Amino acid sequence: MNARTSAAAGTSQASRLSTLASSAGVFADRHIGPSAEDRAKMLAACGFGSLEELVTAAVPGAIRTDTALRLPAPATEAQAQAELRKLAAKNRPMVSMIGLGYSDTLTPPVIRRNVLEDPAWYTAYTPYQPEISQGRLEALVNFQTVVGDLTGLPVSGASLLDEATAAAEAMTLVRRTNRRATSARFLVDADCLPQTIAVVSTRAEALGIEVDVVDLTSGLPDGEFFGVLLQYPGVTGALRDHGQLIEAVHDRGAQAVVAADLLALTLVRPPGEIGADVVVGSAQRLGVPLMYGGPHAGYMAVRKGLERSLPGRLVGVSVDAAGRPAYRLALQTREQHIRREKATSNICTAQVLLAVIAGMYAVHHGADGLRAIAARTHRSGVVLAEGLRRGGVEIVHEHFFDTVLAHVPGRSREVVAAARERGVNLRLADANHVSIACDEVTTPEHLALVWEAFGVGPYDQAALDEETPDAIPAGLVRTSAFLTHPVFEQHRSETAMLRYLRGLADDDFALDRGMIPLGSCTMKLNPTAAMEPISWPEFAGIHPFAPVEDAQGYLELIHQLETWLAEVTGYAAVSLQPNAGSQGELAGLLAIRAYHRALGDAERDVCLIPSSAHGTNAASAVMAGMRVVVVGAAEDGTVDLADLREKIAAHRERLAAIMVTYPSTHGVYEEDIAELCSLVHEAGGQVYVDGANLNALLGLARIGEFGGDVSHLNLHKTFCIPHGGGGPGVGPIAVREHLAPYLPNHPLLPEAGPATGVGPVSAAPFGSAGILPISWAYVRMMGEPGLRLATESAVLAANYVATRLAPHYQVLYSGRNSLVAHECIVDLRPIAKEAGISVDDVAKRLIDYGFHAPTMSFPVAGTFMVEPTESENMEELDRFCDAMIAIRGEIGRVAGGEWPADDNPLVNAPHTIEMLAGAWEHPYSREDAAYPMATLRRRKYWSPVRRIDQAYGDRNLVCVCPPPDAFAE
Repeated sequence: MNARTSAAAGTSQASRLSTLASSAGVFADRHIGPSAEDRAKMLAACGFGSLEELVTAAVPGAIRTDTALRLPAPATEAQAQAELRKLAAKNRPMVSMIGLGYSDTLTPPVIRRNVLEDPAWYTAYTPYQPEISQGRLEALVNFQTVVGDLTGLPVSGASLLDEATAAAEAMTLVRRTNRRATSARFLVDADCLPQTIAVVSTRAEALGIEVDVVDLTSGLPDGEFFGVLLQYPGVTGALRDHGQLIEAVHDRGAQAVVAADLLALTLVRPPGEIGADVVVGSAQRLGVPLMYGGPHAGYMAVRKGLERSLPGRLVGVSVDAAGRPAYRLALQTREQHIRREKATSNICTAQVLLAVIAGMYAVHHGADGLRAIAARTHRSGVVLAEGLRRGGVEIVHEHFFDTVLAHVPGRSREVVAAARERGVNLRLADANHVSIACDEVTTPEHLALVWEAFGVGPYDQAALDEETPDAIPAGLVRTSAFLTHPVFEQHRSETAMLRYLRGLADDDFALDRGMIPLGSCTMKLNPTAAMEPISWPEFAGIHPFAPVEDAQGYLELIHQLETWLAEVTGYAAVSLQPNAGSQGELAGLLAIRAYHRALGDAERDVCLIPSSAHGTNAASAVMAGMRVVVVGAAEDGTVDLADLREKIAAHRERLAAIMVTYPSTHGVYEEDIAELCSLVHEAGGQVYVDGANLNALLGLARIGEFGGDVSHLNLHKTFCIPHGGGGPGVGPIAVREHLAPYLPNHPLLPEAGPATGVGPVSAAPFGSAGILPISWAYVRMMGEPGLRLATESAVLAANYVATRLAPHYQVLYSGRNSLVAHECIVDLRPIAKEAGISVDDVAKRLIDYGFHAPTMSFPVAGTFMVEPTESENMEELDRFCDAMIAIRGEIGRVAGGEWPADDNPLVNAPHTIEMLAGAWEHPYSREDAAYPMATLRRRKYWSPVRRIDQAYGDRNLVCVCPPPDAFAE
């Protein structure tokens, strides 16, 4: 080799090394499953030579954006985490004694590492396929048992979004179930949490409910009312016996809602024992970090007779095909799809991951451990109060659990400032009062610092503790047992707890095992680099009502993320407060309602909703005080423009809005979206574009440019926040400039929204702020080229799956050039006619093949909606297609008579190991049942139970931990 050749080779090698080094840091290359080579093969299968050709053919030119997105250049994972470290360093986790419904807590490391930080738990989807969700369903039954036992009520749900929205849900629940009351008045005790009062008021205003905030210490006011909300203990710390008050509420024909502190209920008499109809609250202090306000598991428990009106999810116990106990979602779960505009709640999800943590906290500690934590917390408050008294400070309430209200005339700001100088945040109640809340992490050193701030002490704390009685009155001391089930006694050692968590996770199917091709749910990679920061103390340890100077990193991150989301959607402003898609829908519609009212058009109350829309759309419209008018769908699944014109003409003077999903719920880029928007605008209405399918638009089109006025965005879909088994989620709204004045705001933090806003829709000013670093990191690491490539790859994957399945199944809808968007609908109805095989049978048989089923029977009954996402590689896409094709062959064997219609691998699926090991009298082999594809021999997921009898569970409702002997032979 001569010198020139050698030099050229060296240059070439250096160039390759440079290219390799550069590509090694490109996050998009790891986020997007198919390699460039595989994308070329997939494109060829679909008949295209490039992604640009495919996108040009699939996406209407009228909606394509020419605007370059103003996003930072993509960062590597290391760079993004380094930037997040800098933001985190701007936060100051202080000793938080603010209270207001949020308490510092210690997440047991075994739970933090093996639930919060474990993809087996956080990448799971809502348990619509209960056979492969037994682990998280058992964990939720644990949670329901904790809530039911502590509140003293028989039925508890599987969590709600937060305490304030749970209280709002309780308000509407008692109204619709109170047949005796004709009044629209709801009484709220003045000692309730201020954010709860504000959220309840926001909800009530749109529903025509009159919220009357009154001091109930001296009894009920005159006049009729349908319900009452009480806080137990109150926000001031006061611990009162509400028994007589609740009796008086019932005598007046109304129902009582009590917002209660779960930790306090280990020591004080539960509300269910003093007559409460509904008990709500937050499970945050049971091991869930502060996280600047969320995500946290709200809860609701109800008396007997109200269980069928319970909003959200309820886990029940049924039996499988072998007669063994098995868990599943019960009763009216996801009622929005059934009742639509008649739905009583728009909540279609929960806070599963956080409920699991709270439930496992109780499993970890048991009843004795919880009592000990509560007693230590209470004694901290007692000792603190006594020290203040001995220093001449007046303590307002004699009876309290953990919160001490001190009367310091004219000195409250001085005391709070002095405490901050010592690293402690207290709550400035008013000019004359300071509130101090103790919690699990309160130490004697913290009490000494507080005394210093008040200018009293020091004291011999041991002596104070010895000399001072409890502050819980004798009549309110809890005497009833709780958490007596063995599950709360068996896992004291870390080894036992670790194995329990692992065993439950092994029962489940999550993204760490394989593809979850759920249409409209976008189950894609939740990058580890984005997940790690949420556990950092500087993000996890900030109280939502800490002074803003303590949360500068959060505020900067929130501002950046809002700016980026506005940029990619083409909107003017964004609010991150809604903590679920359902809350985003409500916030967006409330903004539209406020806008019309500001123009003097209060009569505009009609919301047009396509028949194919997600059920929450109609429910949200009703909650926003609107009347739903349904617009039909054309044969190709698109909105029927002729019917739209008729409905607009009929309701022109009252038209408030239309809610549409784009791409459509049928997985198609509708050609006429711009015309649809124009028709509604011309009639004076606003266009709400549901952002559920935004991952089919990023980098290609911007909703705010082609006609949308407001959209909610599912950060738990498009922007990689994990579904967590059914929660958490974030559903921020993005709006055009004219709607920006009507975004949500918050009475406790002016920085959270405009002064002219509609009020808060979540308890915390920025909703589930603790998981916003995930979406921030995703956008930061992807940048414009990565986001665009992700969209293109998602569209490619969907069309590749549709192309492969088309010879075997009918793909129901398509758009331009017979292409789909990011998902496709596979019609199984002909199969039902041909062989008597149902969509359920195919879904359960997919479990045997190692897959979670696609979305079933939505938006069309008897179909699968398949969304492969950009994160699944070609090998996994092919494995899914091969499974679907093989199942089609099995259906043919049933149709041909080889296998009986009532005894074949599909109707008997899923097959458990126990079933295969037992007597075998089926017309197909064990091998056909267990290993229908050769690849399953190397790695296979086994369902822990056989097919579950759904109806049995509703007829025989059990929603707490069943006794161990229920699982015995």
